[in-house]
Amino acid sequence: MKTNVTFPSAGLALAGLLFTPDDHTGTPLPAVVVSHPSGGVKEQTASIYAERLAREGYATLVFDAAYQGESEGLPRGLENPFQRAEDVRAAVTYLTTRDDIDPARIGALGICASGGYVPFAAQTDHRIKAVATVSAVDIRSLLVEGLGRIQGPEVLQAMLDQAGALRTAEARGEAPAVQNWAPESPEGLEEAPTLYREAQDYYRTPRGRHTNSTNEWALRSIDQIAQYDSYAMIKLIAPRPLLMIIGSDADTGYFSREAIEKADEPKELFVIDGATHVALYDQDEHVTPAVTKLTGFFGEHLTA
Repeated sequence: MKTNVTFPSAGLALAGLLFTPDDHTGTPLPAVVVSHPSGGVKEQTASIYAERLAREGYATLVFDAAYQGESEGLPRGLENPFQRAEDVRAAVTYLTTRDDIDPARIGALGICASGGYVPFAAQTDHRIKAVATVSAVDIRSLLVEGLGRIQGPEVLQAMLDQAGALRTAEARGEAPAVQNWAPESPEGLEEAPTLYREAQDYYRTPRGRHTNSTNEWALRSIDQIAQYDSYAMIKLIAPRPLLMIIGSDADTGYFSREAIEKADEPKELFVIDGATHVALYDQDEHVTPAVTKLTGFFGEHLTA
């Protein structure tokens, strides 16, 4: 069963979908918040995982991040990591107010960049009793440090100069400057990292495209992204459990490996053989073992 819901996050109304088991009898359910990748929306991979977990007996809540999809917020496409983490906390708050949810049995799952945002939120939100990620990425490291390695450290300073200028331009009524998350075409991507080729194939083709996903992020987001670190305080999650799932062939796997090294027990890195970063978004041969692992993880740790 799928229900449209809305809830507030820092004064903005977020649009969500609540999945519940078809055979729910009225007993308060354990619940899992599922948070989407950057550039994605609730109807894509987040809903795939949410629906599959609902079949296993969980209430699952997916939502569009503030400034994105059907949720409120201007400028559109703003990628503010601190707001993204607040959205996760707000989703937990919403679940705790529902009579059909057991507030003592709420977990959270983050996919891609939300594999950074969810652990970040959980570090200080003890209502999240179990934390899981799939194909996790730290957005600051990916965008800021990645550009620095390719173009030199001075590129960040130039981008921060640009961010300030763009804030001024917006205040004067100019349209926000945006950039695509995923290339519109596969042309010229032969030598690009696997992640970018996979993202183009998922987000910009019928495979994963959705009308609510604009494929754009506001460039001035960089002055907030640059200050953010998903895993700096990841030890604070313990003694609550942490599960991070990656594909053996994912070029982003190092994010989860490094995060697991920093985290305290109980923690687990689960590797799905043959899977890439984006294969874990929607390819059944890889999603199925991921969901099986998640079902056992939440089943163990979201106990009555």
